[in-house]
Amino acid sequence: MEFLVYHRDRPGSLPLRRELLEAHWSYMDRFEKEMIARGPAFDVGDGEKLVGSVHIVDLPGPEAARAFAFGEPAYQAGAIRDVLIRRWRNALERTMWDFPGGRTGGDRFLVLGLGQGEPVDLEVPENRDDLVAYGPLLSDDGSAWLGTAALVRAADAESARALLTVDRYADVEVYSWEFGGRR
Repeated sequence: MEFLVYHRDRPGSLPLRRELLEAHWSYMDRFEKEMIARGPAFDVGDGEKLVGSVHIVDLPGPEAARAFAFGEPAYQAGAIRDVLIRRWRNALERTMWDFPGGRTGGDRFLVLGLGQGEPVDLEVPENRDDLVAYGPLLSDDGSAWLGTAALVRAADAESARALLTVDRYADVEVYSWEFGGRR
């Protein structure tokens, strides 16, 4: 089962996050085979302020996803304000390492559409070559649509937001994003 885990940073936690970077990477190295995508998210306004990190992983079930999320060293040390954990479906059937655009070149964004009502945006958009990852957010048992998540290369935040049918969501969050992991 695939899960999206988004750790939102606690304000002022950057020094602690920097101190824990090697511990974070070592922890994530344990999930190398299960990792679909990963990377830090930044405030869109300046693109410099770290606001969190996203990990999309293939794990045995919801309990394993919670153990993964809450075992992360920055969470354990108090650098994380809250965690969004949602079952996810890999509509592209690939990992970020298979993204045809590579690790660099162009602006990248995390787009989280938090659902309301009838499911929307279930089909992969036409600009597939600009999508690093794309899929619906689901309930733990996979029966209810709770939104859509995408990692996308786009000209700007508004273009990234336009990937989704914005007026069909309770909220759409957009963050600058970059490929994560060891360089």
